[in-house]
Amino acid sequence: MKQNKGFTLVEIMIVVAIIALLAAIAIPSFMKSRTDSRASSCVNNLRLIDHAKQQYATAQQQLPDSTVLTWANIGPYLKGVSLTNSDSGLICRENGTYSINAVNVPPTCSIGDPHILKVDAR
Repeated sequence: MKQNKGFTLVEIMIVVAIIALLAAIAIPSFMKSRTDSRASSCVNNLRLIDHAKQQYATAQQQLPDSTVLTWANIGPYLKGVSLTNSDSGLICRENGTYSINAVNVPPTCSIGDPHILKVDAR
């Protein structure tokens, strides 16, 4: 008598259901960590911009309430970042745009929360 070797349809369906359940649990967690990582990268860019503003203001002896700076002003103080025209060279991973603002105003990202640089009182 010949015996068939292999899996039954029910066994295969159970394995597929278990894999689908594990994927349903893992994917939202992965997406949240990816979003958090992108926001963290953006906040780090805002921190770099803020430090460059402070260095520029110190070097130029500007008052804290000075006018809004440009990328050309702070470009030399952004180490390791290549500037092209009016572009900062810094990219928000969620396609936001950066505003430099005045020296005493923290830089901002157009995305908003959670892409906000929390700065201590100056």
